[in-house]
Amino acid sequence: MKDDTLTLADDLVLTRMGYGAMQLAGPGVFGPPRDRAEAVRVLRTVVDLGITHIDTSEAYGPVVTNEIIREALHPYPADLRLVSKIGARRGADGSWNRSDDLREQLLDNLAQLGVDVLDAVNLRAMSEEPIGELFAATVALQKEGLVRHVGLSNVTAAQVAEAREIAPIVFVQNLYNVAHRTDDALIDSLAAGGIGYVPFFPLGGFTPLQSDTLARVAASLGASPQQTALAWLLQRSPNVLVIPGTSAVAHLHENVAAADLELPAEALAQLDTIQGSWSPAH
Repeated sequence: MKDDTLTLADDLVLTRMGYGAMQLAGPGVFGPPRDRAEAVRVLRTVVDLGITHIDTSEAYGPVVTNEIIREALHPYPADLRLVSKIGARRGADGSWNRSDDLREQLLDNLAQLGVDVLDAVNLRAMSEEPIGELFAATVALQKEGLVRHVGLSNVTAAQVAEAREIAPIVFVQNLYNVAHRTDDALIDSLAAGGIGYVPFFPLGGFTPLQSDTLARVAASLGASPQQTALAWLLQRSPNVLVIPGTSAVAHLHENVAAADLELPAEALAQLDTIQGSWSPAH
């Protein structure tokens, strides 16, 4: 993996190729993994490959991924940065529900991960309603010293603007990939402000990307469609950080190889034609 990092807020240094821990939980991001030993191997390989950006959440499992991260990596390497989310809790049936007990959630994350402070936390919006009150509460946790940096997840451009009136953010984490590009304008405006953008479902998530054009371009480059989709994101804008997830070491190596894949102009032009051809499962 080439040495490609992004520095945010002057002191948050992250590899642009990161790792998303969501898939370390069981099916539907709920319950224990099928193979906990393999999950531990994946995380240790993440660090061995030089990745310094791990994205997680207390809601994954719930609790499961945070506990596996601690088992695999604690005490953490000095350059490893852990990013989590608050604002959503899981029901006993696996449902995702809004949570206003942000301080309790953050303390849970700290305890599960075995740290005194998180490098960054994203406030996850559960609707398009104003988020000012919840974001102000998140910033209060930052001022308390429980988290170094704050960001947003699953938000609209209006919610981003609302939050930025309250305090600086380091990144936005939203649904975005080569076929679902609603956030094009937002990515560019964030780049201009020195703010990172972290696409979730970069490969389609629960509804994997399917495109003849993507497959054809990938074949011409001697790469997989997944590698091509990740490489496209990294070339989309210098403020983009990707966090593809996997529960298998072999798949992790395949994802990380995408960081070294350069897409020529002709390939980029072809990939631009597939936007709007995919939508996530609900």
